Formats: sequence, structure tokens, C-alpha cells
Amino acid sequence: MKPLNSPLEIGVRALVLLSESHPDALDLAQLVLLDHAVLHSGEFDGPPSLHPDLPARSGELGLKRTRLEQALLVLIRAGLAELEAEGTGLVYRATERGPAFVEILEAPYVRRLRERAEWAVHQWAPDTDVRATTRSLLTTPTADTATRPFGGHRG
Repeated sequence: MKPLNSPLEIGVRALVLLSESHPDALDLAQLVLLDHAVLHSGEFDGPPSLHPDLPARSGELGLKRTRLEQALLVLIRAGLAELEAEGTGLVYRATERGPAFVEILEAPYVRRLRERAEWAVHQWAPDTDVRATTRSLLTTPTADTATRPFGGHRG
């Protein structure tokens, strides 16, 4: 099993985000961007990043969507998340068991992940245009991180 960016690891990150937003739901585009923001929070004027800056990290977004969908299926099968249809499309929501499961995870990485998820969901995301920020991340050269790819961030 591939330990890094496996459906299990991405599923834990998604569950932490869904639990932090609970009872509100998130769509796949929001989850992809929030996951990226949690991992690279230092780039978005948040807490120090969980993962190091890599030159090709904008490529993560393209792969992340498919892997995140697989991870969400794992969460749904485990009864920790659910898929719902809303007027705007499909959304994911933590079940009542989701936040309880996250509470029992004690690893230092999960604690740091939860801190960044709280920041991303409650401080960063409310003022963020998901589509514009994603587009900016995909089109901004990653070699020059000093320019900060915040074209879609309102605030």
C-alpha cells in the first residue's frame, strides 16, 4: 500500500475538513481547495504549512480530485461521511460519527491537521472564491512563491 497520498491518508484529511465544517456540507471543489490550503497553509498567510513547498505542487490539484473522490468513498463506506444532492450539485457531509471519530485520533500530525482545518474552514474559506483561487493556483508559476497565488481570495 502506498502510504503517502493514499485514499486512507486523504480520507483522514477530508474527514477532518468535513468534521470541522459539520453540519455544513462541502462540494468536491471546496474539499480539493481546502485540502490544498491545509497542506500549504503558510502560502495563504495561515499557520506554517504541513507539507514542504515543492516546485510542481500546482500539479497536486489535478491529481487530488480523483484521489479525493476515492477517499470519500472510503469514508462513505465506513459511515463517517455521506453524499447528498443539493440544488447546486453533489455535496459531502460528515455523519454524526465523523467528528466523533476525529476526536479519538491522537497522532501529532492529526492535531496539526485539525488546527489548520479550523483555520481553513472558519477563517480562510469564508472569504475565498473557490473557482477563482483554484484557477489562480493552476496558472500561477510555482517557482515564484513570493507572488502568492491569491487571485481568487477576497478580503
